[in-house]
Amino acid sequence: MQSLMKQAAQMQSQMQKAQAELAQKTYVGTAGGGVVKATVKGSLELVSVEFDPSVLDPEDPELVGDLVVAAVNQATQAATDEAAAAMGGLGGGMDLGGLLG
Repeated sequence: MQSLMKQAAQMQSQMQKAQAELAQKTYVGTAGGGVVKATVKGSLELVSVEFDPSVLDPEDPELVGDLVVAAVNQATQAATDEAAAAMGGLGGGMDLGGLLG
């Protein structure tokens, strides 16, 4: 049981370190062939949105909104995918002694 507690404490420490590292990374998503670019942090905080002025069409103002949403979603998905991959690998070696089934 003591070994299990030690493994759990070690895994928690590794997860906290990985979370801190991921929170500082930035992820970029694009839409419309690169005319809109969104940047988010690993903490999922939106850092910036850039777009080419040529995408501003007074006849279709919803287009810009749709492109911004798509770019932000792509950047957010990249951040969450990397976080899931990083966190998923941390518990791999832990012996849970049959606790999960």
